Amino acid sequence: MSEKTNLWGDSSVVSKTEVSIISVQGVRSTEHCVETVNRLRSIRRWQPLLLMLKQLGCHGMNNFTQLPCPNFKKISSSGTMNNMLTSGSFSSPSQSSAHDDDPSQNESHNMMGEVHSHLEENIRPYIDLIDSLRSVGIQKDLALPTIVVIGDQSSGKSSVLEALSGVALPRGKGIVTRCPLELRLKKVTGVKWKAVLTYWPVKAGKQASGQAAWSTRNKKKFEFEDPSSVEIHVATAQNELAGKGVGISDDLITLEVMSPDVCDLTLIDLPGIARVPLRGQPEDIGEQIKRLIIKFIEKQETINLVVVPCNIDIATTEALKMAQEVDPEGKRTVAILTKPDLIDTGTEKSVLAIVHNEVIPLRKGYTMVKCRGQQQIDDHIPLEEATQIERDFFQNHDYFRCLLNEDKATIKCLAIKLTQELVDHIKKSLPQLDEQIKKLLWDVRNELKECEGGPPQDPRGAKQFLTQTLKRFNDQINSLSSGELIFEENLFAQLRAEFKKWNDHLNSSKPSFSDSKVVSQENRGRELPGFSNYKVFETVLQKHVAELKEPANDLLRGMKDIILKHLLDVVFTCFRNYPVLKNITVSKIHNILSGQKEKAEQRILEQFEMENLIYTQDPIFLKILSEITKEWFLEEQLPMFDKECTYSQMMKAHYEIVVQRMADQLPMMITLFMLKETAELLSTDILSLLDGANVSELLFEDSDVSKRRKDLRVRLDRLSAAQAALTEFI
Repeated sequence: MSEKTNLWGDSSVVSKTEVSIISVQGVRSTEHCVETVNRLRSIRRWQPLLLMLKQLGCHGMNNFTQLPCPNFKKISSSGTMNNMLTSGSFSSPSQSSAHDDDPSQNESHNMMGEVHSHLEENIRPYIDLIDSLRSVGIQKDLALPTIVVIGDQSSGKSSVLEALSGVALPRGKGIVTRCPLELRLKKVTGVKWKAVLTYWPVKAGKQASGQAAWSTRNKKKFEFEDPSSVEIHVATAQNELAGKGVGISDDLITLEVMSPDVCDLTLIDLPGIARVPLRGQPEDIGEQIKRLIIKFIEKQETINLVVVPCNIDIATTEALKMAQEVDPEGKRTVAILTKPDLIDTGTEKSVLAIVHNEVIPLRKGYTMVKCRGQQQIDDHIPLEEATQIERDFFQNHDYFRCLLNEDKATIKCLAIKLTQELVDHIKKSLPQLDEQIKKLLWDVRNELKECEGGPPQDPRGAKQFLTQTLKRFNDQINSLSSGELIFEENLFAQLRAEFKKWNDHLNSSKPSFSDSKVVSQENRGRELPGFSNYKVFETVLQKHVAELKEPANDLLRGMKDIILKHLLDVVFTCFRNYPVLKNITVSKIHNILSGQKEKAEQRILEQFEMENLIYTQDPIFLKILSEITKEWFLEEQLPMFDKECTYSQMMKAHYEIVVQRMADQLPMMITLFMLKETAELLSTDILSLLDGANVSELLFEDSDVSKRRKDLRVRLDRLSAAQAALTEFI
């Protein structure tokens, strides 16, 4: 295609200004792209516009076929446009040398700079937002959208990160990455290469547990401008956090790289999965690493970037297996295939099938890269040259050259893909993130309110403070005993559940009295036929009533446990910060409940003694007896004048009355003794603490309260800063 060829079929020219006014924000659909292009009269330097449309989401040739371009088929069929879009070249092969000094070509390059500037303006704020949230430690409170890099040892993970970042990270045999490494890449034009390494050294005495001291005072920060010193700084930080040797730690190291030659991207590199422990490593080092990896990749906010060598069976890759366990549908997993130059001849089609999602499907797909090998590193091949070597490899490969046109090969393509995936993921997560931060802020403020301040130092003020504290406790106790809902768990709802269990037992355990006639005959005395033996009647009933004693005591124990739990909840709520006052009150509750339980047990015993008297009001007894007898005669065909037929019915009738009395009286009795009277006794006893008490001793503050208060304030500041950042961004 000659320089004078016009893509749109006329001689009109679109100025630099006209191209630059195209709004980047929101241009995501083909329809919008077509509408944008139709607004232009024509363009002579068309490559920058096409690249812009591609960057905005118009991937693939099908999206461009709707453009009103008479010469489009000629370009797309030759593959020229695809090559230019993938490589970032802004002129066709025939024009590359001729246009070096062409002012109009320079104008195209300038337009491309503006396009990239627009793209950075859309992408950079999202990544900076998450980076700023992570900088204040918000990841301690909730999960942030991020990309996590995992892979088996020697999978090429370090080489991929090196190619993306342009810096040499620690590499070698065995475990190289021994701490999670957060890599923040920031494209900054007009500045030299610069990096900042940050980490929080482990507190003394906590080396084994790997707990870091998250405070500004303990933070270590190193700024440097020599890319070759990255490896040394990272290794030093790892030694300080994980110890010298081959151990690992879950403490985070942050490396921020600012350069005009990197993409805007943040990701976290995790230790490679070890199969066999090396000398000096614990036997369970593999499990330790897996636990660390799972801790990151199981979060729904994480995009899992799995690095897999092309020259091994993908089905045996431990990293991909772990990703599948936490993401079985592959919705948030991206795979990178490395070392394509090492595959066996004849396996190329199998590898292509993997890239084309035909073996282990992943929603976000696969990308193939060829990074510097060890020999190229030893030969000091620079990354820029390695990038060109990678491109030449794919362009000249009989099988893999198609991946260039499909945007599924090269580090550059991977960087663009990861950046867009991360930004899209962040956009989707922002509403939920905002809600989570608001809820956490509400919780922290409430907790802080409980432990803020403290008792006054002067005796009079302290006495008044103690009086108010005890009064607040008594108010809570009285509200609890009167049935008000003061906690999420409802006391009376739980007590009613115990009442129902008691009532269900009474109804399900009613005896049939089928053996009463036999018992009567065996114990018949001088009575004439048709006359009942009252002593036998009384003995049988007393026996069945006595069987209810143990279930009644179970009811008492169950109600006592429920009431005790709720009383203790009030104590821990009101006296949380005052261990002496809390312990005294807990002791009083146990003593009062113990005494009340004895009274309730005695009252239950008296109730059963009364039931042994076999007494009831005649009208009630006769009514029930009449109903049962009618039912019995319908079911049983006995001689009309056999008076023994009423014997068992009389027992059933009286037992029914006993059950009704027990079902109501025992719950009321236990509630009276165990709740109402306990609350009254406790309120009186607590107020007696004001008489001649050592106020300062009662209000002695728990040693952990000040620490808890400090931690809550730090957390409040952290969450407030996060909410402010989100509010400003949204």
